[in-house]
Amino acid sequence: MPHCPRRVVVATFSSNIHRIQQVADAAAASNRKILVNGRSMVSNIDVARQLGYLKIADEQLIDLRQMRDLPPEEILILTTGSQGEPLSALMRIALGDHKQIELEEGDTVILSSKFIPGNEKSISDLINNLYRRGAEVIYEKTSEIHVSGHASREELKLVHNLVRPRYFVPVHGEYRHLVKHAQLACELGMPRENVIVLENGQPLLLDDSGANREERVETGRIFVDGKGVGDVGSMELRDRRHLANHGLVILMLAINQSSGNIVHGPEIFTRGFVPEDGLDTEPLLEEARQTIRNLIGEHSISAMTDWEELRVECRKALRRLFNRHIARRPLILPVILEL
Repeated sequence: MPHCPRRVVVATFSSNIHRIQQVADAAAASNRKILVNGRSMVSNIDVARQLGYLKIADEQLIDLRQMRDLPPEEILILTTGSQGEPLSALMRIALGDHKQIELEEGDTVILSSKFIPGNEKSISDLINNLYRRGAEVIYEKTSEIHVSGHASREELKLVHNLVRPRYFVPVHGEYRHLVKHAQLACELGMPRENVIVLENGQPLLLDDSGANREERVETGRIFVDGKGVGDVGSMELRDRRHLANHGLVILMLAINQSSGNIVHGPEIFTRGFVPEDGLDTEPLLEEARQTIRNLIGEHSISAMTDWEELRVECRKALRRLFNRHIARRPLILPVILEL
């Protein structure tokens, strides 16, 4: 921090109290006041100070009003958002959307965190936006600024030897991490049947008889659609993706049930069904209408008892036609009226 000419912004996980203490000590050593930014950061620091786990003097903490009265070289902003979360405090600062904090040329941003797998793109966008604001960014790929807060194997061994659990269920991390942690417990002498590796949705019941797996439950993201929560399932979402990618084609057709003659149509309506560039739509739709006429002529409509079969055949015929001509698979809805 002595080499940072203006304000310093440090982003880290709000739950890593030890790291926050290190930042506070470094700020005190370099004569900087601390502005805490981000709801979870404020909450966790308050609780940790009350419990005595975090030692930061009251006079070292400032609010936004006090920050405006201090020179930049005496300010450190401690914030959340090290993983580039879209609505995090740091991302809003990087995009210039934060109402009270604005980066200036010469500010230094320190990302005290590792790139969590899957977040690389959002963190990269965050760093690019910080540089666009004129800040210098320090992160794990360019400097030795961060040490993992996760326990190593030897530290995990120490915890196991201190606790000596009867049952052990590893949590946190990907499945491979859980398996390796379970193997470590077995190496330390735990019975294999008492080491349980669970996946999301697998309940574990602990009672007097021991630990038993229960019937799996559905887990994952719940789709909120308007006023409905969780009432849109995988089938509906699949149809929406299909509509977004390929569009909709509606076939309207009225048939005399007695004679089998077409009374009205076939009419074809499209929505979001955009053919390839340079292709005139009308000839393709006329061929589609003729395809349906030919299909009706090949069937004995008057003897048909299952009209759903005709709808399926119409759908198949149009699907083949559109796929052959423009390599598209629109959602096809045949509406057949029986008169």
